[in-house]
Amino acid sequence: MNKVKKDTRWLTSVALMAAVVILLANTPLGMIQLPIIKATTVHIPVILGAILLGPMAGAILGAVFGVCSLISNTVTPTLLSFAFSPFMSMTGMSGAVKAVWISVGCRMMIGIISGWFWILVKKCKLNHFIALPIAGFLGSMVNTVFVMGSIYVLLAREYAQARNVGVEAVFGLVMGTVTASGIPEAIAAAVLVAVIGKVLLKVVKRV
Repeated sequence: MNKVKKDTRWLTSVALMAAVVILLANTPLGMIQLPIIKATTVHIPVILGAILLGPMAGAILGAVFGVCSLISNTVTPTLLSFAFSPFMSMTGMSGAVKAVWISVGCRMMIGIISGWFWILVKKCKLNHFIALPIAGFLGSMVNTVFVMGSIYVLLAREYAQARNVGVEAVFGLVMGTVTASGIPEAIAAAVLVAVIGKVLLKVVKRV
């Protein structure tokens, strides 16, 4: 009976976190205006869900994030939507598979890696005050590095064509995105995960 209650609570918690992901992905709440760029916050509930509920929950929430990205890039395509939507592929079926990996698979890795990091935190009994911002920073950088790294490895030629540059310039553009966008997003994630995570961990302990 206790196991059934625990499973039901887990499923309910995942569903609630998934609803937050969908809300952020489809409203302006999913973006924070920084001095130079807009930083996404959609991966924050993915990281928090992985911390509170484990890697499996993190993977599910990451998949929800990825599907939202896939749908957004299909319905309102941009210059680089071919990398996130299988329906916008420039190279047929192979490109479609790559797009699904970048939009969904890479986002699942946010939850998986964040979840396993938190398991390590608990085993090593690290101070949560220190571990939470690290988890936020790590999870956000997983998003940026996996997405941009996959684009570089899998779609460098198409990326160069879309940006109207030579293939040899793609690495510099990717690194520029990681530096200009990824690092500010990771810092914002570190702060938000630290603040929100501290509260949620207290709530979970009381339940």
